[in-house]
Amino acid sequence: MVKLRIGPVELENPVVLAPMAGVTDLPFRKIAKRFGCGLVCGEMVSDKALLYGNERTKELLRTEEAEGPVSMQLFGSDPGLMARAAGLLQAYPFAFLDINMGCPVPKVVKNGEGAALLKDLPRAAEVVAAVVEAAGRPVTVKMRAGWERGAEVAPQLARLCQEAGAAAVAVHGRYREDFYQGRADWGVIKRVKEAVTIPVIGNGDLFSAEDVLQMKEKTGCAGFMLGRGILGNPWLIRSVVAALAGKPLPAEPLRRERLGLARFHLQQQIACYGEDRGVREMRKHLAWYIKGFPGAARVREHLYRAGTEKEILAILDEYEQACAGEED
Repeated sequence: MVKLRIGPVELENPVVLAPMAGVTDLPFRKIAKRFGCGLVCGEMVSDKALLYGNERTKELLRTEEAEGPVSMQLFGSDPGLMARAAGLLQAYPFAFLDINMGCPVPKVVKNGEGAALLKDLPRAAEVVAAVVEAAGRPVTVKMRAGWERGAEVAPQLARLCQEAGAAAVAVHGRYREDFYQGRADWGVIKRVKEAVTIPVIGNGDLFSAEDVLQMKEKTGCAGFMLGRGILGNPWLIRSVVAALAGKPLPAEPLRRERLGLARFHLQQQIACYGEDRGVREMRKHLAWYIKGFPGAARVREHLYRAGTEKEILAILDEYEQACAGEED
């Protein structure tokens, strides 16, 4: 297996969990690590919320040794505030600090943060330089191709990030205007790879091990960031790790394996958040685990109405029994 070195840190493999708001919390990261992810990334954290001591933000910073190494993602647009926030994070055991320059949602970009920095490269470079100076650990940057099609800036921004001291960049081959629609343009990942000497991590439309091998061939990128492709399907991580090592792909999980992991994930959520919130947080994951199953829409409706662990387990058990003997 080819390993991935970012700054002084060597990862066991180049498979990276994408930071996803509302998804990559502690329980999810532990599962991703269990399936072999070389690096897991937490949900993005606001510099201002961190500086104001927001309780929800403190919760997002929770880590456990078993999931390491972990990258934490910070977003903001003021170099001074970002530096102060990065300084506060020195008290936490993250291997990397990532700067978000790709989030497309309106409530983030309206403040000049996330993907809005793609329209202000000088400020983006100032933010990176300030964070690098204050972070006390390797700093990475996650970006999109540009703000809108016809205005590709990722290669130029990546060079600026490298000059400002970034240890690696991750590139999502979509523009802000795309959100998550259409096909990702892997060509921009290749152009970023040609523009810098630091590691480039490719992101966008990686839904199978074959997708990852094609991205590797077409772009030459050093790492592969998995996002939506592993929702309800962390087995993809295991397949990608095997493919990159030139090993046979493991068998696709059976229905009972998927339902078994859904139960385990539910237990982890409840252990982390308590039953009421754990169940609520788990609903979207349950929908992903059963996606594509016979009768999934009906089962999903029942799961969304369930309010306790006991109710959810009963629904899953009943469904599994009803499907017993059917082909997966």
